[in-house]
Order: sequence, then C-alpha cells, then structure tokens
Amino acid sequence: MLFFSESHAQNLHLKITGKTIDETKTIDAIGYSKTHNNYLSVKNEIDSLRNYLNTLGFIENRLINIKKSNDSVFSAKLHLKQKFNTIYIYYNYQDVNTSFLESISKKVTKNYFVTNIANVKSALDILNSKLANEGKPFSKLKLSNIKKKDSVNLKADLLVLSNKTRRTIDDIKIVGYNKFPKSYLKHYLKLKTSETFNLSIIEKKTEQLNNLRFAKQVKPPEVLFQKDSTSLYIYVEKSKSNTFDGFLGFGTNDETNKLEFDGFLNLRLINNLNYGETFSLLYKSDENDQDTFDATLSLPFIFNSPVGIDLNLRIFKKDSSFTTIDQKAKINYQINPLHKVSVGISSIESNNLRSENTVVALQDYNSNYFAISYHYLKPQFYDVLFPIKSNFFLESNFGNRTSSNIKTNQSLITLNAFNNFKLNEKNSIYANIDVSNLSSDNYFENELLRFGGINSIRGFEENSLFASLFGVLNAEYRYRISNSIYIHSITDFAYFENKSLETKKNYLDLALVLEFLPILEY
Repeated sequence: MLFFSESHAQNLHLKITGKTIDETKTIDAIGYSKTHNNYLSVKNEIDSLRNYLNTLGFIENRLINIKKSNDSVFSAKLHLKQKFNTIYIYYNYQDVNTSFLESISKKVTKNYFVTNIANVKSALDILNSKLANEGKPFSKLKLSNIKKKDSVNLKADLLVLSNKTRRTIDDIKIVGYNKFPKSYLKHYLKLKTSETFNLSIIEKKTEQLNNLRFAKQVKPPEVLFQKDSTSLYIYVEKSKSNTFDGFLGFGTNDETNKLEFDGFLNLRLINNLNYGETFSLLYKSDENDQDTFDATLSLPFIFNSPVGIDLNLRIFKKDSSFTTIDQKAKINYQINPLHKVSVGISSIESNNLRSENTVVALQDYNSNYFAISYHYLKPQFYDVLFPIKSNFFLESNFGNRTSSNIKTNQSLITLNAFNNFKLNEKNSIYANIDVSNLSSDNYFENELLRFGGINSIRGFEENSLFASLFGVLNAEYRYRISNSIYIHSITDFAYFENKSLETKKNYLDLALVLEFLPILEY
C-alpha cells in the first residue's frame, strides 16, 4: 500500500495604506514587497519601509496598526505625518575640516552645515571617506539628538568617533620582487614613509607600476594596521624586458680586402642590475654604404636622488664621403611617471673623408649645443603589439658650429609626437608627426638633417633625403589579426626645405602592409 503526502506553504499577502489618500499614494510610489512566507517577514517589511521613510524626511511616521484581514491577508496602516526636507547638522570644527563640508553642502558655517534629508547618508559617506584619506581610516560618523529645529526643518549633532592620532605610513614592503629598486618607490611612485595614510591615493600611485617595462603590480596594495604602526605591502612581479632583433652578414670587400659587416642589430637591456637602468644598442649597415652605430645608457635616480642621467653616442658614416660623431649627456627630472624634463649638452664632430677636397659642401666642423627637452610617454605594456599609447617629445638646442676657425651660431628644434586612437578591440588609427628645423647662416651637406625610410617617409631609401627643415605626417589604419600580427594602411606626407640648394618639395606615399612582431624577448 502506497501513501502520498503533499503539503503547501501558505503565502501571506501584505497591504499597507496611509492615514490619508495622499499618504497611501506616497507609500505606493515608494513600493514594498507584498508577498511573504510568514508573519516575521511581514513585520520586517513594514519596519524596512518605515526606516526608508525616515531617510526621506518622514521622521515622525508611526505604525497605527497591523490587522489580519483573513487567513492570508495582513493590512498595515501608517501615519506619515509631516515631511521634513532640510536638516541643520551641527559639528565641532576641530573634528571636521570645513573644506570637506563644502563638497557636500552649499551652506556651511563654522558651527553647522545644511543638507537635504534625502542626501544625509551619501553626504556622511563622502565625509567619512575624506576623513579616512586624511589619515583616520577608522572614523565613524553618527547623527545624534535629532529633533525639530522649526516647523519645516530638523537639526542634529554630528559625532565623529575616531582615534585622534592621524595614521601615517611607517613601513613599505615589496612582496614578490625583493630587489625592486627602492629609488622608484620614492621618486617614481612618490611613496614615502611618514606621509599621511591615504589608501585611495596609494592605490592610484601603485597603479603606475604597470607603466614600467621591468615590473608590474600583481594585485592591489594591502595595509597592516597595528596599535602604533601602519605597514604598506605592495605586490610586484619582475617582467621580462630585454629585447633583441636583427641579422648580421659579413664578407670581404674585393677592393680593400677588408672584412665588412652588413645587417641590422637592435639590442635593449633593461634593469639587469635591478637599478632600473636601460642600455640600448642599434647598429645598421645597408646596401647604400651607410653605417650607423647608436648606443644609449639611461641611469635613473642616481644616488637615490630625483635626477637621472642619459648618455648617448651616435656614429654615422656615409660611404667614403664623411663621418659624423654625435655625443650627448643629459640630466633629467621625472616630474611623475608620465612626464620628464631634461637639460644637457651635445658635441658633434664631422670629418670629410674625401682626399680631394673638391666638394665644397662637405667640410670638417665641430658643433656644441646646450639642450632642453620635455618628454611625455603614456605606455600600455599589456599590449605587446602596440606597447606605447602616446608619445610627445620636444627638444630645443642652441649653440654654434666651428669650421676653419669660423664660428656660426645655430639652433636645432625637434618635435616628435604620435598617438594610437583605439576604435575597438580590432581597429585603431595611428597618427605621427616628425618636425626638425636647423637654423644657420649657411649649411654644409654633412650637417643637414637626414630622413626617409621605414621610420620616416616610406618608399624612400634610408636617410636618402637631406633638409635644413622637414615635416613628416604618418597616418595608419590598423587592423589587428592576432596579438602579434596586424594589417595596416600607409599614408605618408612630407614637406622639406634645403636652404643650401634653395629647394622646397612635397612627397606623398600610399600603401597597404602586413606586419608581425619578430622581436625576441627574454
């Protein structure tokens, strides 16, 4: 014999009305849950509604009665009474900075501030957050002695419950990358011990770790509060940042019987000494008998100071015509992770290699310049294909050139700027501008600005165009196929002047290219 037992839980229905028709309309406009499983749920819903009415200004609302209309229906009746819209909150100026109050109230005096009843909770939340950022993370705010001020306004006292001692950062610990250069904490992130504890500012500063090539933040910072100290823990991971790209070939010159190298080498070593240093080496030798050697060493925050040093050596040889050696030394100051200013000097020496000095345009000379520059760099290293979002570099050089004991005043201005405009995950637009202007009373061919090639106006051989002034605009529409391959269009426009030849020209180049990322990273 089989028995089936079935039970049904009875749903209870709740109806809440006001003492008047208008009060009932107000309650219905606010809304409440009408179906419940038991009486306790019904009672909690009524209490919840009354608490919400308090926040709207109906602080005198009261429950008249709860009646059971039948087995499944409960009726509750409320009297909302008068609605108060404004509250005057009195405070102790020693507990609260008046400037904080001005961000939450339009009327602030030295004794009280005024706000709408409906905004009290959000206003106190904002005020509590500001107190925490002032070094009081355990502050609690409470309104007490709430009463009528007059027939239309309320008043209350603001109590600030907190430890009077302001919290400061007593210790900063790096977790995950123990050899992280400490100078970057002080001068790059601007984090120091003894400064006022402000978690929101700390989080913004540590996010800048992701702008470094050699390190990244693993997770948000954490804080250990002890009775008499505050310790900050920053979680950092060392990143692979060394890169190598190139190919080299060699052979014997039939005319000179000397060993010659051809090819391309691009090496960059970053933070191998856990100092934050960068060493880069570029060597190019092409079929146009042009040799370029370019070495740069950047040493940030030397002796734990806010300044760094940049050293550069560039040697350029044009077949058997001339050589140019350019040496630069700069001192830089990192304003913040994105902005840097520099001052420095440069020395250029060029020699005419032709034994017969028949080309008047080629001359031996020495130039010395004083340089000042500004650099803005916005990286996005999470994107290996386009790791730099924006770049802006402006440099001005002033000095003189000496040739055959004759000095000539000169100036050189250089501008380079580009930006990647992201349209969506697959599509973006790249725009670049390069401008250089050499001002002088006269010009030698071996001191003119050289451009053209893959990194300038494409469709021309490397450094095949000479100018005293040039401007290049590059625009690309880019379509990302994968994290290492993309297709892009090419639109290049160039304008240049060669004052030694009194020429002015324009060039336009259009193309479609498939590119991929071949660089070895280790």
